[in-house]
Amino acid sequence: MIGRLFPFIQYIQYFLVKEDKHSLHSPFVFQLYQNLMAYARENKHAFPEIEDDRKAFLQNNTQVEVRDLGAGSHRFSSPVRSISDIARYSSSPKKFALLYQYFCSLTPAKTVIELGTGLGITARYLSEVTKGTLYSLEGAEALVDLAKKHLTEKSNQLIYGDISLTLPALLNNEPLVDFAFLDANHSYLHTLSYFNQLTAHIHEESILIIGDIHWSVEMLKAWKEIIQSTQVRLSIDFYECGVLLFKKKLEKCHYVLHY
Repeated sequence: MIGRLFPFIQYIQYFLVKEDKHSLHSPFVFQLYQNLMAYARENKHAFPEIEDDRKAFLQNNTQVEVRDLGAGSHRFSSPVRSISDIARYSSSPKKFALLYQYFCSLTPAKTVIELGTGLGITARYLSEVTKGTLYSLEGAEALVDLAKKHLTEKSNQLIYGDISLTLPALLNNEPLVDFAFLDANHSYLHTLSYFNQLTAHIHEESILIIGDIHWSVEMLKAWKEIIQSTQVRLSIDFYECGVLLFKKKLEKCHYVLHY
């Protein structure tokens, strides 16, 4: 019960402390935030083909077995789930898919990594701005089978297997990571491990985003520890996710922003 209530309690706290553009004293962060909001407005009705596939998933009541390798789910007590429920509860809404896409577009986007493919909806949004290769890693075979039907571009690489094994193997061949979205194995230890592995391959223009930072006590603990890293210069809490920038010229700061 506490686990299910935790995100709700966290949202109340987030709502009470979140800031808007009028609270931003940093010109860089003000412009970053303004551009994000403009991007979301301009693309509100863009990418209809991706949203059509989302709708198809939402109407698909086929049952599949999803093997959780991480912290499990607050909502699902059984590994057998309908595709419609996965689309409804485990896929990022368009609003946040656009946020991930926006921040990815601010990087060179030659090497883009997503941890946790799900149905592939977010991967497709990221693919639209990827200039090199998008690597999407997923540990549930049933989800890989569903996602690969839609991630057909040659520049998209869908990698199946335990991410604790597939991520190190990938990073052995990719010296630099421009953008990464961490949305898998929602536990304290896994999240810190992924962060530490990825930050060994970042540069000043890299951006990392961590999903579901208020999902559990463990995720919040990991997020609070991550934003204290000396490598992180700017951290932004959007409740649904946390964004990390590494530009050395930035004064280290943290914001809680409405989106």
